Amino acid sequence: ILKNIDDKNAGVYRKTNVIISGADHVPPDALHVESDMQSFINWYQTEGAFLHSVERAARIHADFVKIHPFVDGNGRTSRLLMNLELMKSGFPPVVLPVEKRLEYYETLDTAHTKNDYEPFLTLIANIAESGFKPYWHALGVTP
Repeated sequence: ILKNIDDKNAGVYRKTNVIISGADHVPPDALHVESDMQSFINWYQTEGAFLHSVERAARIHADFVKIHPFVDGNGRTSRLLMNLELMKSGFPPVVLPVEKRLEYYETLDTAHTKNDYEPFLTLIANIAESGFKPYWHALGVTP
């Protein structure tokens, strides 16, 4: 993700504390990043494996970016992880429309600060569903 952008920090867990501009959520202290990432991976392999594909993909995105394990590229990485998870399950990738960007940031911050993932999951589910429109149109199907 950061190749030829920030080779020094690419793929390396952050060693400093960070803040996310415009968000109320404060990512965990850098000292906790490695253990939080291990917990995240354990969740993915256990509880996460039993969720619906779209919910699992949205949670992967939200929980990864909540940890904010890197100095840069966390949003891009989390969206790529989400889309990889969706495509593994046969869903088209989620493309966040520009007009949904503010809602995206707000619902993500709500998930992080209030542990209320429902608005974010609903947003991602609706965008994932709209990703099928080109296929429905090509098949002459009205959903």
